[in-house]
Amino acid sequence: MSDPLVDALWLLKRQSELETLLGDPAGIRVNEERELLAVRDRLERYPHALRAIAAASAQLHRPIDSLSAQDVLGAAGRGDAD
Repeated sequence: MSDPLVDALWLLKRQSELETLLGDPAGIRVNEERELLAVRDRLERYPHALRAIAAASAQLHRPIDSLSAQDVLGAAGRGDAD
């Protein structure tokens, strides 16, 4: 079984990639739209991981798509040390 934190981070990064693709005016991308909906559905399975990722992003002042699982775990271990 895979780690929910790693899965959630990968899904968030993929969501960002798909949203960027869909923002390109080059045409309709039905497959990408379907995948984006599937990614969002899968992200709903990881509410705790998503909260931890968002908190780490805010604490480290870094965008979510630049974080690793180690970054999130490290930020959680530090708590409000900053």
